[in-house]
Amino acid sequence: MPTITDAVATPDGSCPVSLHTPDGEGPWPGVVMYPDAGGARETFRTMADRLAGLGYAVLVPDVYYRDGDWAPFSMATVFGDPKERQRLFAMISKVTPEFMAADAEALFDYLAARPEVRGESFGTTGYCMGGRTSLVVAGRVPQRVAAAMSFHGGGLVTEDADSPHLLAEQIRAAVYVGGAQEDRAFTKTDAETLDKALSDAGVHHTIEWYTAHHGFAVPDNAPFDDAAAERHWDAMRTFFAAHLS
Repeated sequence: MPTITDAVATPDGSCPVSLHTPDGEGPWPGVVMYPDAGGARETFRTMADRLAGLGYAVLVPDVYYRDGDWAPFSMATVFGDPKERQRLFAMISKVTPEFMAADAEALFDYLAARPEVRGESFGTTGYCMGGRTSLVVAGRVPQRVAAAMSFHGGGLVTEDADSPHLLAEQIRAAVYVGGAQEDRAFTKTDAETLDKALSDAGVHHTIEWYTAHHGFAVPDNAPFDDAAAERHWDAMRTFFAAHLS
């Protein structure tokens, strides 16, 4: 798939991105793919290529760009290495909902200006931390998001004032959430709370459970599950076709 490496100007600097498009003539609907806690890397560029093959212009942002030229994480060892785990969580803590929204505005403006992309509203999809970002952006930048997806997303329901489920009244997008089994970051109780918030707000939404563990959709994650990952690709194909194309 054709890929463009670029940078998007944001209020806080310059966010490196890769834009992945289908072969052939555009323009296509745009989707922002938010990486998991490991950040933008080759795994997500490969995933973006696959989503592009379904007929979308897919943008993968470096959500950690405020940390400068950060060293990549090894997803096989990061959680077992105390120093690397500390570095990872320190970087995660800097990606606040305010930064997510400000960056999303810039990313959406970038997509809207690209000749490969059509329309002024877009899709979002994300994994783990990126799954939370996808819903936060749908709630904080609602006029620009038509379809928002979250896979094994964590922190979708918390006691914090900036919990994504509290943004339900602002969301205009259709929402899909794919939860992992035995996931302490998104429990059955969390799902019930999120479902009620979205239902009360009149948000078209789907919450489904996958018989796989947190990280099931991302190939370089230890819990990657091929069957669950294929199911997640089927879900994206169907959901974006219904609500974005």
